[in-house]
Amino acid sequence: MGAMNAEELAQYKGVFVFAQQVDNVLSNISFELVGEGKRLAQKLDTQVTAVLIGSGVAGLVDELAAYGADRVIVVDDKELEVYRTEPYAHALASVINEYKPEIMLVGATAIGRDLGPTVSARVATGLTADCTLLEIGDFPVTPMPGKEQKPNQLLMTRPAFGGNTIATIACPDNRPQMATVRPGVMQKLEKNPGAKAEVINYNPGFTRNNKYTDVLEVVKEVSNIKDIMDAKILVSGGRGVGSAENFKMLEELAEVLGGQVSCSRAVVDSGWLPRDLQVGQTGKTVRPTVYFAIGISGAIQHVAGMEESDIIIAINKDADAPIFDVADYGIVGDLNKIVPALTEQLKKEVK
Repeated sequence: MGAMNAEELAQYKGVFVFAQQVDNVLSNISFELVGEGKRLAQKLDTQVTAVLIGSGVAGLVDELAAYGADRVIVVDDKELEVYRTEPYAHALASVINEYKPEIMLVGATAIGRDLGPTVSARVATGLTADCTLLEIGDFPVTPMPGKEQKPNQLLMTRPAFGGNTIATIACPDNRPQMATVRPGVMQKLEKNPGAKAEVINYNPGFTRNNKYTDVLEVVKEVSNIKDIMDAKILVSGGRGVGSAENFKMLEELAEVLGGQVSCSRAVVDSGWLPRDLQVGQTGKTVRPTVYFAIGISGAIQHVAGMEESDIIIAINKDADAPIFDVADYGIVGDLNKIVPALTEQLKKEVK
């Protein structure tokens, strides 16, 4: 991958985001990316463009505009009805080559983790995966002798080495600067229903080749689990809860509060709760109003997924547990005694 010269780099302008839709419904990450894209675009004095790929998706444009998209490029084709790597990668790579964005953001969803790297390889640029923070700034961040410090670079921050350190990465010599962004981390803007976006319809043409797959059947898993990312109150349990049966205590507490149960990775690994309920670096990033961390030690990987919660209440028998470093309120003691007592007290209050 050769570096671009200054003239080539200068042709790339604007912040583009991949607007993921499934069954013609936009995914929440699309609005989060538009919001984040808008913030970055303002710093670069440019606009944010959503790239909408699918079949019969023109009706979704206004929703993207309402969440802040200045422009929407629509690639609409029958071949794009269901997500498949080849036609979607062809669509997005063609948009990049045609419209030359300076920055291209993709959600780190099941679709985005497949699409992002495929497209970055095709357009010969780098990709920083699973970012949790994006900024515009100078790179290298601190001046180094003999190395030019370039301004207005996308500084992409992500956990590295299992979450034990944070790496800030840039892509100064190639465009676009590409990142996949973890869902739930970026803030969407307030919805402005009257907003309109410029619309460009673009179709690069789709010719089936040996990379095309055929989707024989789409099996939708029926889940009655509410998405923990939408919950205002989470009662989260860790290894310290002791068993699947003991989660009944947490469910009772959640019920009184009108909240929902979630958990740490150790609980999923033990088979006590399904992965959909996992908070943390390998789970979901949540921002509830109140987060109860019960029997959770507070490893950095877990904290990364919940530290943005408004109020964190920790219950743990180990006074030195790192969870107390991020907690607003902490109770040191036996959760088997504390949780039922708390539930009883709350029942009285609620009445």
